[in-house]
Amino acid sequence: MPIKVQLRTLPTQVAGVLIRRIATDAYPDGLVPSELQISMEFGVSRAVAREALKILSSLDMVDIAQGRRVTLRPIAEWDYLSPLLIEWLPKPQVRELLHELRDARLILEPAIAAEAAVRVTGEDLERLRGILDAMAKHEDDPDGYLRVDLEFHMEICRATRNRILDRFMYSSRWWQLASRRVSNQAPHALPIATQQHRAVFESLAARDPRRAEDAMRVHLEANLVGIMMVDEGADFQ
Repeated sequence: MPIKVQLRTLPTQVAGVLIRRIATDAYPDGLVPSELQISMEFGVSRAVAREALKILSSLDMVDIAQGRRVTLRPIAEWDYLSPLLIEWLPKPQVRELLHELRDARLILEPAIAAEAAVRVTGEDLERLRGILDAMAKHEDDPDGYLRVDLEFHMEICRATRNRILDRFMYSSRWWQLASRRVSNQAPHALPIATQQHRAVFESLAARDPRRAEDAMRVHLEANLVGIMMVDEGADFQ
């Protein structure tokens, strides 16, 4: 398996260290090092320190007062849809968030499938059929399967013609991929998933909302079982 190499800018590297510290309660007083303090500790320019703090601010993790006083924001307000948090939060916290994603998907995606069954067009079904065919061809290629699996769920969401739902699904795609990397490690996970996706597709083709909702729920609950089987030693990336 090829080694994954990720090139990060200096501000991003500094931000990653600060985020890991924040996540492990390294600043119990709620004060994060200032631009000047970061510059001195890491041996970087003020410009690099400023950009690192901007990354933290973009994740809604800190409030910055004129580049000097940097305070932590409540943990509930962090931007958990950002892929950066998958990389930088400690594994136990990532695991907790994947369980929360699981719960969110169980709330939303069966309802999305039901709505898609009402609104789906012939063109939508043709695209879904093509994606389903690609799944069957990628059952021995976990990385390739991940891509078509996510696209299948995205295509169902697009069939609802609801742009807000579409943006939610798209914005959470990094966490969804992380979740699938866990569940796909379960024995025979990919052939089983293909069968479950086919059941969802057939319910959409039948324009049956209740059947689509039930088929999606069965699929998602099976994913949960897979996650629980391999959760503790899972690689999220």
